[in-house]
Amino acid sequence: MYAIFLTGTAGSGKSLLASRLREWYEKIEAYPIILNLDPGAISLPYEPDVDVRAYIDIEEIMNRYSLGPNGALIMASDMISSKLDELQKEIDELNPDYLIVDTPGQVELFAYRASGLYFVQELNADIKANIFLFDSSLISIPSNYVSIMLLSISIMLRLKIAQINVLSKYDLIDKKFAWISNYASLENELIRKDDELHLLALDLFKTLKSNRISTPLPVSSVTYEGLMNIAALLSRIFKGGEELEY
Repeated sequence: MYAIFLTGTAGSGKSLLASRLREWYEKIEAYPIILNLDPGAISLPYEPDVDVRAYIDIEEIMNRYSLGPNGALIMASDMISSKLDELQKEIDELNPDYLIVDTPGQVELFAYRASGLYFVQELNADIKANIFLFDSSLISIPSNYVSIMLLSISIMLRLKIAQINVLSKYDLIDKKFAWISNYASLENELIRKDDELHLLALDLFKTLKSNRISTPLPVSSVTYEGLMNIAALLSRIFKGGEELEY
């Protein structure tokens, strides 16, 4: 079984991409399942095959511990690791080829707390990979783009598994911003805005560029653009470019 984690800022499109990836693998006659790992999810664009909400109830936590929504989400996220055995049992019984893990909307509650890292490390899977989503609505300003780049690197360093960066909601992007998919244009744009903030962003960008951080892969869960490229990169990580044999 190969595990695919989806991470990114709230509203970046993780859940919709999870549903599209399941569709993709089903079309090539693989057996994918989705694990919803967000205990605070109210509605989802897919029916989870395994659902952490069966074990963790936000409303119950709020009532039992007299917590507000934010406090309950933090406690719920910390409880995820304690439910790993139950979730793993469900996953193993289904015995999928691919496990798609839709992580909590607030990326900091998953990636930066001990329970999230423990879950990634201890989940029983042959190989694990992470897809980090750059939300196109957050990167219309060059300095914002660099800040999300830093976040993606931080997540990769934290989780310590192979990572694919994707630019989500590509169908909504104003294509006049050439620097979104071209690092040379991004560097020129940062240089052109000669102020303290953009000079800092430029220094950070040069550091990332020197470490061969690639531009995120454009993806749209609406038009399905980029899904084939994601699948190809995942195949390279999991099987050296070869698909599973059936």
